[in-house]
Amino acid sequence: MTVDTSSTDDSTVDAGAGYLSIDAAVAAAESVLAQRFGSTITLIDAEDLAGSGPATVVRARVASSPFALPRTLVIKHYPGSPQPGGDDPYAREAASYQLFTALPSEDRTCPELLAHGADHRVLVIDDLGRTATLEDKLRGSDSRAAETALLSWARALGRMHFSTANREADFHALLRRLGTRERADEGARQAGHAETGFAAAAERLPVLLNETFGLLTPPAVREAAKRAADHTRSPGYRAFSPVDLWPDNNLVTAEGVRFLDFERGRVRSALVDAAHLRVPFVSSPQPLALPRGMSEAMVAAWRAEVVDLWPALADEDALAAYLLDTELLLVWHATWRHLPALGAARGVTPTSRPAALVTWWRDLGEHAERDGEKAVAEHAAAVAEALGARFGRGLQLALYPAFR
Repeated sequence: MTVDTSSTDDSTVDAGAGYLSIDAAVAAAESVLAQRFGSTITLIDAEDLAGSGPATVVRARVASSPFALPRTLVIKHYPGSPQPGGDDPYAREAASYQLFTALPSEDRTCPELLAHGADHRVLVIDDLGRTATLEDKLRGSDSRAAETALLSWARALGRMHFSTANREADFHALLRRLGTRERADEGARQAGHAETGFAAAAERLPVLLNETFGLLTPPAVREAAKRAADHTRSPGYRAFSPVDLWPDNNLVTAEGVRFLDFERGRVRSALVDAAHLRVPFVSSPQPLALPRGMSEAMVAAWRAEVVDLWPALADEDALAAYLLDTELLLVWHATWRHLPALGAARGVTPTSRPAALVTWWRDLGEHAERDGEKAVAEHAAAVAEALGARFGRGLQLALYPAFR
C-alpha cells in the first residue's frame, strides 16, 4: 500500500512528533487487534507511509501472533476527536471498509478490514504491498500499461457500484453505529460534497461567468444545469462512491485495481462517478488529459459491469444523456470552485488548472453538439473561448506522460 494523499492538509510535523504519532498508531492498532482476536499481537518495524490526510498511515510487520494474519498490516490512525457537528473522516472510512469487508471477496474492490476501534479511532487493513498506483502508471512511460490500468479502474468502479447499489441503508446504519448520522440533505451543509457543490454551481456559476467574462448563460442552459443537479439527488442509480476519484488513491494489483481512501465515502448517484470517465480525475490536485477514445473505452468497461443491474443503460441515447448531464455538473462545479482563484495570469502552461478548464469546456461543447444539445454546446464553446482569451489562445491540457 502507498501513501494516502486525500487531504489538502499540507502541514508538517517535526521528527519527534512524527515518531510519537507512529508509536501512537501502532499502540492503537495492537489494542484493537487484541480486542478483535482475544490475544496479544505484537507489531514491529513500523514504517511511516507519509499520509497527507488527517490520519497517520503506517505499515507494520506482525512479529508474533497465534493467528494466521498477513505478514504486514497497514494502520490508519485518526488522533484527536471529531469536531462537533462536522463530518468525521474516521467514521466514513470505517463504515466504508466495514461495508466492503462484509461482501464476498470477489466483490471487494479494496483491502480487507482486519480490525477497527472507535475508541482508538484506528483502522487496521490488509497490506496490498508495494505495488504501483494508477498515478504511477499514468506518469510512467508505458502507454499500454497505462491504458490497461485505466480500463481496470473503470471496471473496478463498475463492480463497486454493482455490489453496493442496494446497500445504502446498510451504510447509513454503519455510520450511525459510529456516531454519525447521514441525513438526506447532509450534502447541503458540506461544502466539498458533490450534491451541494452541484446545486451551488448550477445556481451561482452563471453569475460568476457574467462578472468575470461578461458572459450571459441562456435560460435553457441554466435550466439544464438545475435539472441535472436535481437528478443527482434522485433515488435511481445510487451506489457507494469514494468521492475522491484520484489516480493516486488506487493500487494496480494482479487482481485488478483496488480503491483506497474512503474519508469522504458516501452513497450518491453512480452516474456522477461515471462522468469522471469523461472528465478524468477532475477533482484531483493535478489532473491531466487522456488520449482520444480512452474515455469512451472506459465508459464501455464501466457499463459492462453495471448494465445487468441498470438495464436502461444499455440504450446508447439514454446513457449519453445521463453522462452529458453529469459531465456538465462536473465542469460547472470545477469552474465555480477554481476560477475565482486563477486571477488574470497569461502564458500559463498546458499542465495548469486554466488549461484543464479550457479543455473540459471544449470537450463538453463537443459532446453536447454530438448529442443534439445545441444551447449547451454553444454556451460551452463560448466559455472555452472566454477562458482562452483570458489565459492564452490555443490552450490545451497536456496528456498524462504515459501517452505523450
